[in-house]
Amino acid sequence: MYGFQGILMKRAALALLVLALVVGAIGMSASRNDGDAIQIDKGARNPWTNLRWNNDPNTFHFAVVSDRTGGHRPRIFSQAIDQLNLLQPAFVVSVGDLIEGYSKDPKALNTQWREFQSYVNKLQMPFFYVPGNHDVANAVQLDDWKERFGRSYYHFIYGDVLFLAVCTDDKGEDKGYGAITREQIDYFTNVLKMNANVRWTVVMMHKPVWALNNAKAEGWLEIEKALEGRKYTVFAGHVHRFQKFIRNGMNYYQLATTGGGSKLRGLDYSEVDHITWVTMRPEGPTVAHVLLDGILPENMKPIVTSEDGVATLNRKPVQTVRGSVIFDGSPVQGAKVIFNMVDATGKKNSAVADAFTEADGKFTLSTYKAWDGAPVGDYTVTVIHREPYFDVPGRKSVDRLPEKYSSVKTTPLKASVKLGDNDVTLELAP
Repeated sequence: MYGFQGILMKRAALALLVLALVVGAIGMSASRNDGDAIQIDKGARNPWTNLRWNNDPNTFHFAVVSDRTGGHRPRIFSQAIDQLNLLQPAFVVSVGDLIEGYSKDPKALNTQWREFQSYVNKLQMPFFYVPGNHDVANAVQLDDWKERFGRSYYHFIYGDVLFLAVCTDDKGEDKGYGAITREQIDYFTNVLKMNANVRWTVVMMHKPVWALNNAKAEGWLEIEKALEGRKYTVFAGHVHRFQKFIRNGMNYYQLATTGGGSKLRGLDYSEVDHITWVTMRPEGPTVAHVLLDGILPENMKPIVTSEDGVATLNRKPVQTVRGSVIFDGSPVQGAKVIFNMVDATGKKNSAVADAFTEADGKFTLSTYKAWDGAPVGDYTVTVIHREPYFDVPGRKSVDRLPEKYSSVKTTPLKASVKLGDNDVTLELAP
């Protein structure tokens, strides 16, 4: 009997020992585990800020590429493709101007599309097309787009975020600059009604029609009206110069370039090659603009590709042009100076070169690339001083200079560029 009781006592002791080990293991797990991904010993004081991981399952990343064409430069867009594979977003969206276009030759268009798709097909994630004016400049190109891609506008939902791919030239640019057809307006109005409860809406489009003076914005304004009451963000391109707008309390981004034609005068002029990196968080998107020069592979050696650029034909020789803007006896900082070439009839003016003035009122003109000057000829000069250029609602802000200097029809300012170095003083009066 005693032996049997002894066995029971030993088993009870063993059970208590096992229970103690289990409880101890649970305690150790609690002290070593914070979620499923981390094992760490925590003390009263620790060499870290917190263990609240930035890995919410509702967070995802996507990238936006801007204009590739409009005089695309070599080895830029293709480089961006390799860099996107380094960054590994969930997917990539575009804002148009993917090929040079402006052709009705099917063979030439096919060659351009094959080249472009040879780049995006290297992406390790989906790429979403959006047409720009270079892609659907005429009826032939619009038909070609639809033959290749089926639709010029569409939508999709990812992670409870609604994405709208808007075509700002769905008639073809030759039939309406920045025009959005009734069919497209009705399509997106219905899409928005059917998806009223998504957590966010992202709009990708090419032309920032809300900000272009000569754009037929009526179609966009109807879509914008349908967006009221929801949280959304808009990405556009076309101008090749970055600008942020705020309309209806929402952020609108006019992106710079991802290889498209640009004077590349840097951040002061918002002329850079970049991609836009969007982190979609539960509370909304975090937007970061990443310069291509800052994305390097693990060996820190620049990526070099074989992409050809557009041949620079028919460019006129340029001469150095420096100058200053004086208003009422004082230098003007931050004014935009535009040299408009006068044609042979003396009636038509076309913008050729431009610059922004520095703190001392001085400027250096650029025509084809940064600080190269302007061609020989006679110019009508306009000067505009808006700071910021667009106000908070997205409308052009008030010009700080007399209105007459902002238009080629009313400005009294004239200049002649001659061979050699040119120095121009523009004296403005109240």
